[in-house]
Amino acid sequence: MERGKVIVEKVGGKSTVTKCFSKYPLKFIIPRKVGSSETDAVWIYTITYGGGIVSVYKAVGSKSSEQVLEARIGSNAFLAVIPDPVTCFSTAKYSQRQVFKVVSDSSVLLVDWITSGRHERGEKWDFDLYKSTNHIFHNGDEPLFLDTILLEQGTHAGIAERMQDYQVIAMVILLGPKLKLIQNQIQEDVKKMMSRSLHMPTIGSRQNSNRHNDHCLTKPSFVASCSIFGPKGVGVVTRIAAMTTESVYNFLQHQLSSMEPLLGVKPYS
Repeated sequence: MERGKVIVEKVGGKSTVTKCFSKYPLKFIIPRKVGSSETDAVWIYTITYGGGIVSVYKAVGSKSSEQVLEARIGSNAFLAVIPDPVTCFSTAKYSQRQVFKVVSDSSVLLVDWITSGRHERGEKWDFDLYKSTNHIFHNGDEPLFLDTILLEQGTHAGIAERMQDYQVIAMVILLGPKLKLIQNQIQEDVKKMMSRSLHMPTIGSRQNSNRHNDHCLTKPSFVASCSIFGPKGVGVVTRIAAMTTESVYNFLQHQLSSMEPLLGVKPYS
């Protein structure tokens, strides 16, 4: 596995890359300017052979694609990891491990999501293995958030059978003081969305009863849930299952649009 390292520090009151190293086929692209001159942000694009680990190709034998990200977020610092979704080819095997080490006033945005595959080729949940592990540790080694998503073809039921009509799964983590307002907003929005989507009418008439039965036969096309974690609810995790990639993009655009002053641009715009 090839390695790379980037260090961002405050230099003259401005966030600056003070060290950048990578070994082929891994490469970092760092634009000189992002957003307005008032934005204090450094953007880093990770590029690998084939354009980056967005598409995961077919596995050869027992081999698999792997990626590891380790990040330390200092005091009053903010890290956003906002990739496009991973798309695995048929029979592909992919695992990633992301570890974030934070202090009390660090802030982190993490989006981790995967599509069912290349629909135009008839591939839906046709890969062999997908594993994504995300760990957040406070003050070095105190576990704050530990999570693993594992999708693996089984002997009795394949991934497609278990996922049924849902084509995208996603997880969004919002941690720290810089994201408090967004944490509150996303919890309120998800609550309203799911209340409307899963609302069951009161059965007080034959008409209502028929509507109730029709509703039971219809799956919601977008399902989301929110939960808090950490001391005093310092973090919020949102989990999503959706029937279309576009609906998840739209959700992310709406929920993260207020981060433009921090990032210089609106995520997923």
